[in-house]
Amino acid sequence: MPEFERHPWNEDFEWQDQVGSPGLLTEDQVRHYDSEGFVVVQDVFTAADLDPVVDELDARVAVVDELLAAIEGGRFSIAEQDAITFAPNLVRDAPVLAEFSRHPVFSGLCADLLGPDVNLYWDQAVYKKPEKPRRFPWHQDNGYTYVEPQQYLTCWVALTDATTDNGCPQVAPGLHRQGTLAHRWVEPLGWEAFPEPPVDAVAAPVGAGGIVVFSSLTPHLTGPNLSDSVRKAYILQYAPAGAHALEGDPEAAPTRRKVDDQSTQYPVLRGGHAC
Repeated sequence: MPEFERHPWNEDFEWQDQVGSPGLLTEDQVRHYDSEGFVVVQDVFTAADLDPVVDELDARVAVVDELLAAIEGGRFSIAEQDAITFAPNLVRDAPVLAEFSRHPVFSGLCADLLGPDVNLYWDQAVYKKPEKPRRFPWHQDNGYTYVEPQQYLTCWVALTDATTDNGCPQVAPGLHRQGTLAHRWVEPLGWEAFPEPPVDAVAAPVGAGGIVVFSSLTPHLTGPNLSDSVRKAYILQYAPAGAHALEGDPEAAPTRRKVDDQSTQYPVLRGGHAC
């Protein structure tokens, strides 16, 4: 596996393989996650499970779209009107989403891949509109906000079928085992670990109600939506209890901030048991 420049704060990272017998996943799925950095779990949620979640998210995304429309150029950071909309931290005042974030599926994934003590770290809706082709940056989630422990979990929940035509996740397998890589900001696309991966990229299509589960250290992107409908996803991230966000100049000593905002970063697993 080729070596890349590591983030300056990533000095002595070693990937920790999962130990013990999994509960929700199979042993083969856990091994795939450890070796490749991701696993696709199909047919997890039914339409009845997702309908109230989608209704809530649609309303929240509509508000963000209105805000983008009011901004000159229709862009804020990496969000863009009629292209891609991000709506973060929705569990704070949406009980239906907070309840969903504690679903036994997520606590089971956390127990298998992170446990035994895990908090919700982040949630956001990502709606990708039909759009013209453009380049998307390869990045790690830990390249946006550097979190320790570096190994946390991203659950990319498909609310509509995610295909190679409408922008399903694509991953660069195996590179997660090096920890957080150095990233650079590419205007206006966001943080980028490398222009092209040094390994063969793997597309991870998933049907509505399925989850692409990957590490915060797995380089990934989603391609353009070349279909005629909106591709909808809800992203839930989970980190070990006691995690810290490191902030500041990467070339200097960081400031450490505990990620324990109880309105958005509450416990989901303690002692291996769902909260």
